[in-house]
Amino acid sequence: MNKVISGFSKLTKEQKIQWLTDNFLSDTEGSNPPRALGVMGGGILKKFWHNDPEFQKVFDGFSENTVSNFPIPLGIAPNFVINGKTYAIPMAIEESSVVAAASSAAKYWLERGGFHAEVLNTQKVGQVHFTWAGAVVNDKHQTLWDFFPELKKTILEETAFLTVNMRNRGGGVLDIELVDFTETEEEYYQLRVTFETCDSMGANFINSVLEEMGIVLTQFLTAKTGIAPVVVMSILSNYTPQCVVRAWVECDIEDFHDKDAAFYAEKFRKAVRIARIDPYRAVTHNKGIFNGIDAVVLATANDFRAIEACGHAYAACDGQYRSLSQCTIEGNHFKFWLDIPMAVGTVGGLTSLHPLAKLSLDILGNPSAQELMMIIATMGLAQNFAAVRSLVTTGIQKGHMKMHLSNILNHFNCTEGESEKTRQYFDDKTVSFSAVREYVEQLRKSELV
Repeated sequence: MNKVISGFSKLTKEQKIQWLTDNFLSDTEGSNPPRALGVMGGGILKKFWHNDPEFQKVFDGFSENTVSNFPIPLGIAPNFVINGKTYAIPMAIEESSVVAAASSAAKYWLERGGFHAEVLNTQKVGQVHFTWAGAVVNDKHQTLWDFFPELKKTILEETAFLTVNMRNRGGGVLDIELVDFTETEEEYYQLRVTFETCDSMGANFINSVLEEMGIVLTQFLTAKTGIAPVVVMSILSNYTPQCVVRAWVECDIEDFHDKDAAFYAEKFRKAVRIARIDPYRAVTHNKGIFNGIDAVVLATANDFRAIEACGHAYAACDGQYRSLSQCTIEGNHFKFWLDIPMAVGTVGGLTSLHPLAKLSLDILGNPSAQELMMIIATMGLAQNFAAVRSLVTTGIQKGHMKMHLSNILNHFNCTEGESEKTRQYFDDKTVSFSAVREYVEQLRKSELV
């Protein structure tokens, strides 16, 4: 059977699923769960279509070649106090222990003054990458530096029609810098442009302005020297080291832990320090931070992929990959903080289109982009705090596997009664897949007697 298809995007969803079933799935009646739509029309892909056709139309418009929806649970982590304001934070994530850990950290710091956060700066970056061979004008060799002041002025003037609305909102182009890479790549230069995009993430705005800048650059140098540059590409950068937010917590040492507070505070500090020193530990450490960050970014329909890429680049900005969070103990004072670059928006894009993203922002009090940055960074810090605290006290697996128990019970298709008895049995025992399986099997055998 030929599995190559032309015009797939033009098929209806039913036709797409039917082709998928015919070519890549063995969709038989009675399969558990049913695998696709199939000839009989009752498969699992269609079961996840939204009952409201208007909602489904919106979801279909988010992507290409959609055949169904892929639901992720939307949870709430309550009791977050950030700069004196209380939040219930939406989290879109499939891992229950993440939401539980965040909620635990929120409650912990609620009694110790809450979280603190501030936006350090908000500049975003775009680049026009181009090559230029240089020129001789009036028997004199001319460089880009000779033309740059006039070029910069011309670019700002000629792109003003694109930036006027953003400038009226307090944003726009902040600066244009010429960067010379010719020592590492022949004839290669770059216009590095900084932007302020206010409450929007600004990707489309930045890219539109950059592409127009490439046109102006070409026209300017051609007219001035007769030698046109070659614009390789004009594109925003997801690395935004000048768009940074800080979140932190602090308390007296005696308030850190119920028993042996100084001992456990020092273990915590040492664990964070290890993640600053050892990249193997730093990767797992930062992954925990992004457990929290990604969940809120997804819930508000921002771009978690861009934020992760930027955060990981920032973690390696001095040449070694390090933890994004840091910890100090000075005298009797414990402080734990996180600095992270983050470009998010609260207007435009999916934040305005996705019904649950709009609701999530409403739950958060319809924050500005800067306030959302602080909320997201706080969640990353809370998640990191909960994970490290578990590691240096009880160990990570005890709490994680307790939360994972529900997934194991679902795997064995346990009834409500079986689930309740199993939870009671493992209340004071170590949870593992094999241990749960053994207990459930014994439970079912005893019920048959």
